[in-house]
Amino acid sequence: MKTGEESSEKNNKGDHLSLNIGTVAADVRKALETLGPNPLSDECCIYKVPKRLRVLNDKAYTPQVVCIGPFHRDNKELQEMDEHKRMYLQDFLKWSNASLEDFIELIGGREATLRNCYAETFEDIISEEFVKMILVDAAFVIMVILKQLFHAYRGRNDRIFSCPWKIREVGIDLCLLENQIPFFILQDMLKLSKIFFPYKESKLIILVHEFLKTVWDSWVTDVCMEINSSSEIEHFVDFLRIYQQPTRPRRLKILKRLSTKTAKTLHQAGVKFQSGLDQKLLHIEFDKAFLKIPPFRISDDTEILLRNLQAFEQCHCGDNYVGNYIYMMDLLVDSPEDVEILVRYGIIENLLSNNEAVSTLFYNLSRENMISSKNFYFSDVLDDLNKYYGRDWPKWRANLRQNYFQNPWSIFSVIAAAFLLLLTIIQAVCSIIQLV
Repeated sequence: MKTGEESSEKNNKGDHLSLNIGTVAADVRKALETLGPNPLSDECCIYKVPKRLRVLNDKAYTPQVVCIGPFHRDNKELQEMDEHKRMYLQDFLKWSNASLEDFIELIGGREATLRNCYAETFEDIISEEFVKMILVDAAFVIMVILKQLFHAYRGRNDRIFSCPWKIREVGIDLCLLENQIPFFILQDMLKLSKIFFPYKESKLIILVHEFLKTVWDSWVTDVCMEINSSSEIEHFVDFLRIYQQPTRPRRLKILKRLSTKTAKTLHQAGVKFQSGLDQKLLHIEFDKAFLKIPPFRISDDTEILLRNLQAFEQCHCGDNYVGNYIYMMDLLVDSPEDVEILVRYGIIENLLSNNEAVSTLFYNLSRENMISSKNFYFSDVLDDLNKYYGRDWPKWRANLRQNYFQNPWSIFSVIAAAFLLLLTIIQAVCSIIQLV
């Protein structure tokens, strides 16, 4: 009879003899080689939107007019713009002081870095095609910006700028996560072109800033003046995110639950809503019963902006400032009545069909939103709001003000009732004195 030790030793030996280590190692190496540099590259900054987000609103992530970069190059519905893109390349070369060959050489020398910026390898696109794609798309983006800001660059038969709604659609498409081109190649091409434009500072940052203001004026701040170098910007979506990055340190707290009452309930409890003066939407503060929230214009395109910023944060960024803002607003806004309060106090400018559309917007944006209680940016605001709501006196005072002092007639009625009560008490006291 064999012992368990002998049997185990034989089995291990037999397993080892049946394994061709060299073959397995070769297969694993081959599989690793097919990964390429892109998935692990430090330059990677342009991603496909995760499926769990895309299924919520596919249209919000898909270009409707023009394709930029490799992700949507095979979309036949967008290919009708290809001829117009080539016309813009022709315009770019006409205004440029460099030759076509100069730009091809520039892009070819940065091809590896450009490819590494995308989360997919695109091995089916050969070098010549990739360089040509970047050349046409980058020239198109630059000329769209120049034509939008300076009418001198526009032609008479320009299909984009002859229709006001067309440039709006193009501007939105240029701000989709899957439709990005690295910022550095735009900067390099503009610098090489030496195209003249009437700005004191010939920086791409200034041009893009002015362009984005025409597309997302409610979102865009003067942050570009604080950015020292274009190397700090990955692409347009990253630029839009930088606009709203907070500049003030917060007193972060780890809360058991990230929750608070809705705007209507807080208002009934005595919280005073106030439109903040700050341009940064994340600078929400609660101080001495005042909840200060920076104003935000909500239109039909707001969901597209927030969804693409949210997707970029989840794919690339260590912090989720936009996601935190979405969650905070969803806590406050649960019904049309909540929205009405924020509209009344100038916090929300509602360009949608009704207030219910705003509450639905934040509800939908909060689905698949990634939030952590360990680093929630508004944790101090939630904590202070909940403490204030737990106190009784503010609720009583607010109830008196909202139910009995809303108009002069209510005030008069309360005073009259109090006066009658006082007379009744005096009469009762006098009656008691007479009896004594």
